[in-house]
Amino acid sequence: MSVPYFMGDIIDVISSESARSGPMMDKLTQTCYILSGIFLIGSLANFGRVYLIQSAGQRIVRNIRQSLFGSVVKQEIAFFDKTRTGELINRMSTDTSVVGLSITNNLSDGLRALMQVSIGASMMIYVSPYLATVGIGMVAPLSIVLILYGRYLKTLSEKTQNALAASTEIAEEKISNFTTVRAFANEMKELTRYGEKIDKVLHLGNKQAFVNGTFFGFTGFSGNLLLLAVLWNGGMMMSQAQLTVGQLTSFLLYSGYVGIAIAGMSSFYSELMRGVGASTRLWQIIDRKPKIPIDAGIIPDISILNGDIDFKNIGFSYPSRSNDVIFKNLTLNVPAGSITAVVGASGSGKSTLSSLLLRFYDPDIGQVLINGEDIRSINPGWIRSNVGLVSQNPILFSTTIYENIAYGTQDAKSITAEEIIYAAKQANAMQFIDRFPDGLQTVVGERGQSLSGGQRQRIAIARALIKNPQILILDEATSALDAESEYLVQDALQRLMVNRTVITIAHRLSTIKHADQIVVLNEGKIVERGNYNDLMQLENGVFKKLIEKQSILIEN
Repeated sequence: MSVPYFMGDIIDVISSESARSGPMMDKLTQTCYILSGIFLIGSLANFGRVYLIQSAGQRIVRNIRQSLFGSVVKQEIAFFDKTRTGELINRMSTDTSVVGLSITNNLSDGLRALMQVSIGASMMIYVSPYLATVGIGMVAPLSIVLILYGRYLKTLSEKTQNALAASTEIAEEKISNFTTVRAFANEMKELTRYGEKIDKVLHLGNKQAFVNGTFFGFTGFSGNLLLLAVLWNGGMMMSQAQLTVGQLTSFLLYSGYVGIAIAGMSSFYSELMRGVGASTRLWQIIDRKPKIPIDAGIIPDISILNGDIDFKNIGFSYPSRSNDVIFKNLTLNVPAGSITAVVGASGSGKSTLSSLLLRFYDPDIGQVLINGEDIRSINPGWIRSNVGLVSQNPILFSTTIYENIAYGTQDAKSITAEEIIYAAKQANAMQFIDRFPDGLQTVVGERGQSLSGGQRQRIAIARALIKNPQILILDEATSALDAESEYLVQDALQRLMVNRTVITIAHRLSTIKHADQIVVLNEGKIVERGNYNDLMQLENGVFKKLIEKQSILIEN
């Protein structure tokens, strides 16, 4: 900011009548040396500013993403029922970058612009108070326009980010399930749907471009008018010997600096408002407190898992569809060390029992007890780490078979290769693992899609075995398998169920008939209970009707 002042001095020296005299040349040389030193200091300061701000920006974006992901993984399952994966990914990638830039590079540029405006305006007043009054009088209305522009841009930016999140949702969902899209030949349909979402983003982007263009066109026009006003008034003052050529040059340079800085401040303000708009949903997620915390409550003695499991007077509806009542005053006792099979028509709430036991959801009414202890008083993380789950369609991570099996433990590093191999053998998984060239180091692909259903199921069983849970939930673990795979999986499950409390949700008779008790659900209530022989003796029993309707399959 000292450059225009010294430039004015140089011009006055050069334009003076004694410019060729020795003292004047010495002053010119001295001024040039001073400017060279200022240029060197300025370049070093600029390097430091860019390096520090950008490195800080990377750390800030990293911390925001870490905080966002940390908040997301702590949310209850009901949160994910209502929030699309694509939206969360968009918040984590695009929104965090926008917010990070708005409070780092943009903030640095804004502070520099603010300093330029402050010092430049002060020097303009110092050089010529009259010309400064003319300039500042024209800048004041521009500030009002700037505030109105920033407010509108904030709203527009928030709408743009939401539209972009919606398009990301479509893309993420369809790409992750592309086999289904291809199977139904719906590629062009999905392309059209994505195009409609992107068109909305384009429309908002065009609107933002129009607003930006109008604003910057107006500010450019105002800046040029300001320059003309300063030139005209400065020329009049020079003609009256009230101002030298060097002083007018200094004033014009300071005016240019201030004009550029004001444009920079307008960009800073617009980018800041864009960052505020992008951060609205971001901070909502980061600040959101989960309704079921993952690490709160007592950690009881492990022996509690040897007790009965009781569902007492349970009333429950999923938060995402609260009008659809799943359970009405349901009461169920699962004796310790027993196998309880839960059957019923589709939608009767069989899988909901496992979700309540794992505390994915809390019942609206009633209690879930383990050995008489309400699970709401127990640390949810402890419960989930000690209850095994094998689901109908197990999801594997896109890593190696070894790592997928080791995922069942809290400390994967403490597990030895021998333990992994033993679990895989118990799950009848080594039969196909040994056929792979990389064995346990075979990468299974996204969601384990490079493996068959039976192979994924057996790896899931090995993952449950390595956990060595005292309570085991089998959620229709053999329903989607062919006869050979089912035999191998069923054989592995028999070993997995030994000396454990098991709740098996199944619709195959071979899985059900050897259970200690069979519980039949219908319209949110338990309508029948007993072993296989007891239920088959009931006249017009619901269990027998399920078999007749093939809701329970009888294998050949």
